Amino acid sequence: MKKSTYSAPSVKKAFKILHTIADSSSGLGVSDLAKQLRIGKSTVHGITASLEELGVLVRDPVDKRYNVGYTLLELGRKTYGKIEWREIARGPMERLMEKIGETIFLGIMNGDHITILDVVESHNEMKITSPPGTRLPLLAGATGKAFLSLLDEKRTREIIQKVGLIRFTSRSVADPKKFFREVEEAKEKGYAIDDEEYLVGVRAIAAPIQMSSLPPAAIWAVGFTSSLNDQKMEGVIPEIQKTAREISHSIKF
Repeated sequence: MKKSTYSAPSVKKAFKILHTIADSSSGLGVSDLAKQLRIGKSTVHGITASLEELGVLVRDPVDKRYNVGYTLLELGRKTYGKIEWREIARGPMERLMEKIGETIFLGIMNGDHITILDVVESHNEMKITSPPGTRLPLLAGATGKAFLSLLDEKRTREIIQKVGLIRFTSRSVADPKKFFREVEEAKEKGYAIDDEEYLVGVRAIAAPIQMSSLPPAAIWAVGFTSSLNDQKMEGVIPEIQKTAREISHSIKF
């Protein structure tokens, strides 16, 4: 007597969708997936919506294309130990904090927002901090400029237009043209500055982490204007750039 086996069509279709998206260089939309896999559009929509809710997929806010989300990368890290973000970045971040005395953050671009992955807090009694997992607006100050500096010009303009600029403080850059110019400047210099643009009385310096096949990532230092003054900023900039390069070079695939 032949042993019967249970088949889960939805699970198989979900994995086909994941494999197809992972093989795509620029992501795929629902219609593209339905056509390539010959699966009903409504079925693809239901599966991708569920995977997006779980963080397995992320959808670009501009072109609506899906890409592999950090949740899937995190599962792979736990299983194979290939992408140990915390272990890779923690040491360089701690050394940077000891050098400059300000809180250091590590984060990724996660769809239409930024997700903090790790933080090394300053020893100062008064400091800026947020726990890992905290979400930040994508276009907030130095971090937004640093993340967009990793993208091409067309994608940058589309995201600025679609997500929109928020005036968090009186110093926030709310003009799309000016913000784009500052993104281009960050791309050229390798860092971005936030002078009370996101929080009053707070400055930040962010440096993008150059990588491939992963969501855009960056590290940034945050401190009060009384501590992170102009003179100190000059010394922090090369240190944070050096740390970003160190983290980037340490990541192996």
